[in-house]
Amino acid sequence: MGVIGTANIAIRRIMPVLAAHDRVDLVAVASRDGARAARVGARFGCEGVGGYEALLEREDLDAVYIPLPPGMHHEWAMRALRSGKHVLVEKPMSDAYEKTLELLTVASRLGLVLAENFMFLHHSQHAAVRAMLDGAVGGLRQFTGTFAVPPLAPGSFRYRPELGGGALLDVGVYPLRAAQLHLTGELEVLGAFLRVDEATGVDVAGSALLCDERGVTAQLDFGFEHSYRSMYALWGDRGRLSVRRAFTPPEQLRPVVRVEQQDVVTERALPEDDQVFNAMDAFVRAALGGARPAGEETATLRQALLVERVRQVARTAGVPASASRLPAGRSGAR
Repeated sequence: MGVIGTANIAIRRIMPVLAAHDRVDLVAVASRDGARAARVGARFGCEGVGGYEALLEREDLDAVYIPLPPGMHHEWAMRALRSGKHVLVEKPMSDAYEKTLELLTVASRLGLVLAENFMFLHHSQHAAVRAMLDGAVGGLRQFTGTFAVPPLAPGSFRYRPELGGGALLDVGVYPLRAAQLHLTGELEVLGAFLRVDEATGVDVAGSALLCDERGVTAQLDFGFEHSYRSMYALWGDRGRLSVRRAFTPPEQLRPVVRVEQQDVVTERALPEDDQVFNAMDAFVRAALGGARPAGEETATLRQALLVERVRQVARTAGVPASASRLPAGRSGAR
């Protein structure tokens, strides 16, 4: 494997796992700054390459991981696919639905694995929550989800619209994806708001109200001008279940699920799990010819479309729009 870019998430979370994985040979990391590439490569025992294109020209790579800003994902994922390499790209897969559709279509045509790195989906706590729902929550009535972080460094790409910056693509995609994980059928965007910073031109906070075909609502909030919060909750006719560290739990943490029912409050500590390793391992197994989760491509497309609908409704002051009904003839990559 090779890595295109030396983003903080690659250095802190992903490259240590790839370097230690027993089925991965981490060969090279690329940066536009050759000296930085060399430093990062030395840290992980691989070669530093000056320039992304130079890495893609190598013949000793089967796959690449791309942690670039969202506005660069489509270009470099497409280049990697056309160079014959499997691709793991940081979430979101791109900054627009049509770009994501094009990438998935090309990957399918070339017989290559293309995956979006939503690591929280690979933590076992979410399957445990689904198994608890009937007894703890009963009939689901409402989902709430929040992911927000304190203000970021002023020079961050997240404040640059030309690089796909903004809170929706950076943190808002997490509660949106979690809502799709637990709600069913069609999702409608009933309302949405994005607070745009006039100085940078990017959205720094937002909210969305969704509804599924059963009438279950989802209230979602996100941003990067808040105290840290990473949670979701499911509220039904029997009780309410909340997940306190929903999106970025450390691998040493035993996640605690809180269940509130009439006159009874219980907390259950779930097993530790390493969502970073699990996400990398799932990609590696798929690239080596293993089975991929059923419906993964359609889920990625629906997520991209949901983000698009939230933007649309925020622009049009709350006109309802379908969040998961794919355009005719586009039910998934072929």
